Amino acid sequence: MAKKNKKNENLPEGMSRRQAKLAARAAERAALEREPRPYGGLSAEADLIALQEFVPSAVAKIEVKGIDRDVYIVTVLPGGGAALVREDNLGGAAFVALQLQIRSQNPGRDLAYALNWVANAQPGQTLESASADGTEPKLTELIAADAALEITEHQDFNWWIPEGSNLDAMTHQAIQNANESVVESHRIEAEVPGALWWVNPGGKAHIRWIRTDNEDALLTALARIAARGDLNLGENTRFAGVFRTHGLLVPVFDLDPEVAYDSYGDEIVRLSSALEIELSNDQQLTADERRQLQNIKSRQVTIR
Repeated sequence: MAKKNKKNENLPEGMSRRQAKLAARAAERAALEREPRPYGGLSAEADLIALQEFVPSAVAKIEVKGIDRDVYIVTVLPGGGAALVREDNLGGAAFVALQLQIRSQNPGRDLAYALNWVANAQPGQTLESASADGTEPKLTELIAADAALEITEHQDFNWWIPEGSNLDAMTHQAIQNANESVVESHRIEAEVPGALWWVNPGGKAHIRWIRTDNEDALLTALARIAARGDLNLGENTRFAGVFRTHGLLVPVFDLDPEVAYDSYGDEIVRLSSALEIELSNDQQLTADERRQLQNIKSRQVTIR
């Protein structure tokens, strides 16, 4: 067998063979590095984070470039799988999950991997794992920056089964078990930035507000409002603290579970207006505001 002629290798200009190898390895590592905001650049960023981290059961239709079939981004699929395409006689739609059993440290790239798989998948196929490996396109190449999610929330997983399907006893029991694990959750519609979800895990109910503002600016704005006693959503509500997840802050409010989830609209708008004012306030913090800021920071919980 003839030896490979190293002189004929296509190497980047000015690089030795060793330098080219090192550069290629560095590029591979960079492709898999953790992104601070995996859904950054998309107007649906807050909704995607909500579906991945806080919502038990929901389906969101989305337009994906280069895919003709209907595509739905969902919270979770049976068995924790990554994606599936239904048979043509069952509608032929594709479903891609955000809550996975196996994932990389870059959920945005995992989503891009699964959506790219959907583009070439055949009806009836499933994708068990969607861990990004660097071969997937950028998410912004698949989803338009201004694309909106058409979210439908569910209080069960009955949407897993297409209409007209006949369930065996084992599958029926598996769905029943999954349904029993669902915590009541509702998306709150309000003309404010971010995404709001009400959830009642038992005891207290909560509103989680995923915001896309700069973290430091939002923390400061929250502290200013807290210092004057206005950081709440009305009577019998309390600011509980903030989650940090995927580069965003999520203020959380404790609520009376007996109060309807859709009754907080006016208070949400009031607080949102106050936040917008304080986000542009560049004055020095007062002593009380600094104390509030430290208190809020000390109670932050980082999810991912």
